[in-house]
Amino acid sequence: MHDRPRVPALSLTRVVLSSGRSVDLAELHLASTYGGLLEGYPCGPVNDLRIRELVHTAERMSPTTPVHLVPPPREYPDQYAGALGPVEVLPRVACVGRFSSAALDPANDPFLHRSALTVVWFQPTSRVPSARDTEPALREVDWAGLARDYAL
Repeated sequence: MHDRPRVPALSLTRVVLSSGRSVDLAELHLASTYGGLLEGYPCGPVNDLRIRELVHTAERMSPTTPVHLVPPPREYPDQYAGALGPVEVLPRVACVGRFSSAALDPANDPFLHRSALTVVWFQPTSRVPSARDTEPALREVDWAGLARDYAL
C-alpha cells in the first residue's frame, strides 16, 4: 500500500489546510516575482504594485470566485536605500491558484455543490503545493470565511 493522500483525477494536487479541510488545486499560475517587471530596485512601492497586479490578474482569472491574498513575507537585506525607500524583497515565485472543496453550507447537496477560492501567494521555489509540502501561510487560509459555494 502507498502512504499518499488521494488526489482527485481532475485536480493538480490536494492540500490539507490547518483547519483540517481538504482543498483541491484546479488551476495554478506561477511567475517570477520580478521577472521583466522591475525597473530600479525591489522596494515597498514596487512590491505593493506587483501585489495589486497579481490580485487583479486573479480577479480576471475567475471573476465569480472570491480572491484572497496571503500576505507575503518581506525581507530587508542590508543594502543602500534608494529614492523609494529601503530595499524590500519578496519571495522569488508569485502564485495564483484556483482551489475548490466541499460545499460550505451543509444544506447544499454535496454532489451538486462545491466551494471555491482563488488565492494569491508567494513562495521561494516553483514547486507545486502538495499535501506534504505547502507554504505554511497557505495552509492558514480561512476557507470558511473566504470561499463561496457554487452549483456544478
